[in-house]
Amino acid sequence: MSNSVLLAVNGTLMRGLELNSNLQQVGATFVKATQTAPVYRLWSIGDSYPAMQRVATAGQAIAVEVWAVPAAGLCEILQQEPAGLCIGKVALADGEVVLGVLAEAVICQDQPEITAWGGWRAYIARPASASVQST
Repeated sequence: MSNSVLLAVNGTLMRGLELNSNLQQVGATFVKATQTAPVYRLWSIGDSYPAMQRVATAGQAIAVEVWAVPAAGLCEILQQEPAGLCIGKVALADGEVVLGVLAEAVICQDQPEITAWGGWRAYIARPASASVQST
């Protein structure tokens, strides 16, 4: 796909989740499920979507999906993302670096950190009794 870019997604854009249609509508195709390098932390924003940030210390691998997105569709996808989410470079576990959905620090303030779950799917599938602490 010469006119496409690889995009790592870590939340509601993933297969089977509520905003996956945003990828499909621009003609994106699923490439693989993988993990990031162990240099990220994850927060739940209002229990509606995750926010991932690269950190210098105390990071871990986060589950992501990589999609091939037509270059023209990347802007459309970003415009549909919540305020505070942006596109940046994401390091994958295999050493590859791709574009990905990241978060501005400001939206993570006072939100529960969910890094320990290793990804959005695991977090939303957690038992109701699992505790979550705000940072």
